[in-house]
Amino acid sequence: MAQNKLKKKVEALTRIVEQLIKEVQINASLAQGTLTAFQLHIGEEEWNKVLEELKDKEKRMQENSQEKKLEIPKEK
Repeated sequence: MAQNKLKKKVEALTRIVEQLIKEVQINASLAQGTLTAFQLHIGEEEWNKVLEELKDKEKRMQENSQEKKLEIPKEK
């Protein structure tokens, strides 16, 4: 009896996870479509500028993150 109940719960959780995966795929597709539409709207030159700005910001964030890690004093 307990195994049957456990089996039903596992099946229910499996269906939920499958639905969540479908929703994530739909969101990824929507995001990709939105980025493509934005890229077409602003043009290739402006798109490349935006990408470079994002790369610069990401690089600065990584550098700041590394600096903070280096500032932490080590305990003896």
